[in-house]
Amino acid sequence: MILRVGPDVSGEKARDITVVPIDNENGLRFRAWIETNRRKVDEMTGGKVAYVYLPDTANGGYTYFNRYFFAQVGKQAAVLDERNNGGGLLADYIVDYLRRPHIAMIHLRWGKDFTVPHGAIFGPKVMIINEMAGSGGDFMPHNFRAAGVGPLIGTTTWGGLVAAQGGPPLMDGGGVTAPDGAIYTPDGKWLAENEGVAPDIEVEQDPKLVRAGRDPQLERAVAEVLERLKNNPPPAIKKPPFKNLQPTTGGR
Repeated sequence: MILRVGPDVSGEKARDITVVPIDNENGLRFRAWIETNRRKVDEMTGGKVAYVYLPDTANGGYTYFNRYFFAQVGKQAAVLDERNNGGGLLADYIVDYLRRPHIAMIHLRWGKDFTVPHGAIFGPKVMIINEMAGSGGDFMPHNFRAAGVGPLIGTTTWGGLVAAQGGPPLMDGGGVTAPDGAIYTPDGKWLAENEGVAPDIEVEQDPKLVRAGRDPQLERAVAEVLERLKNNPPPAIKKPPFKNLQPTTGGR
């Protein structure tokens, strides 16, 4: 498809561009929703809080976490959003990154001092959940809370954590699966199946507000993380006086 575009309707200084239509715009709408949420959080917090969406706990979730989390490690706090999470794996590594403590600072002769570990956000974090998140989307908020990272906000997750990993194929091209992977906690309790993971702060999506362009769950999450940031602000880091130190490795 060739379109002619220009600065005004006169056609002067217009140019032709080739446009390739897509079969489905769901992906674009999905990305627009995520970017809108990220901008909302940035605006509501004055740039202090990161927003990271996790669509699943498989390839998409890992890709989105790596893309959005590490691009915002300069923020003071974070809102993790796993609503409608399609599951996959258990994503324990994501929670491991979220709970990393601030160990040290590195000062170089050039540039800004940076933290150890470098890829981390050390301030408060909250996670938004809903009834459409299940499987790995059940386990991740459980792990988030059990590890003491922060509170869960929204509605109880789906409650479908038992996995079915493959099965014999049938002659007609179909297949057979059976539940073969259930998870229980160290204190001997089955986790999440048919129950889901309940939020610490329950917030329903009011249809009237949603139709008006609002997101009550996201707004409550931002309010909560800002309150926690206010009560526990990042500590002021003071660089010690320089000493006449000799390097133990490398050149002078």
